[in-house]
Amino acid sequence: MFQLGKTIVSEEIIENDFVCNLNACKGACCIDGDAGAPVEDGETEILVDVYDKVKPFLRPEGIKTIEEEGAFVKGEDGEWETPLINGSECAYVIFDEKNTSKCGIEEAYNQGKINWKKPVSCHLYPVRIKEYRELTAVNYHKWHICDPACALGEELKVPIYKFVKDALVRKFGQAWYDELEQIAKEHLTR
Repeated sequence: MFQLGKTIVSEEIIENDFVCNLNACKGACCIDGDAGAPVEDGETEILVDVYDKVKPFLRPEGIKTIEEEGAFVKGEDGEWETPLINGSECAYVIFDEKNTSKCGIEEAYNQGKINWKKPVSCHLYPVRIKEYRELTAVNYHKWHICDPACALGEELKVPIYKFVKDALVRKFGQAWYDELEQIAKEHLTR
C-alpha cells in the first residue's frame, strides 16, 4: 500500500493486469454476487433523476424491482447499492443479442439520453473504493469470474490502473491519476 493524497492505494492495481473479456464472462459481475453495485451518497439522487430516461432501456423485471424497491436500496452492510432482481442480477442489467449483460444506465448514456455514465463503482470495477473517516482505500477486488479478464490483461500487458483510467480520473481527478502513474513507473522499475 502507498499513500497518494487522502487515498491509500494497493500496489495490486499497479502490479496486476486486467482487461474485461465480455466474450468469456458475459458480464457476470452484473448478474452474480450477493449484493447490488455500491452507490455513493451523491449518486442516489442521480439514480432517481435519470430513472425515467433509463426506464425505456430496462427489462420488465428490472423496472418492476426498481418500482417496488426504489432506484437504490440500503444493503446489508448499511451502504447504498443498486436493487437486485430476485436477489440475483442488478435491476439495471440488460442483455445484448449475444446474451452478454450490459448496463441499462450506460446504454441510455451511450445513446445520449442522459449525461451520467453509471455508478462510479461499476465504472471502476475491478477497483473497489472504501471510504474511511480520514482516508479512502483504493483496492483490487479479485473474483474468480474475472479470471479471463486477468488473462486478457496479461496478454495485452494492461495494468488495472490503466484499464480503469477514465473511472479513476472521474473519481479522483486528473492530477491524482498523473501522480498515480508516476508512482507506478517508479514502483515497476524497482
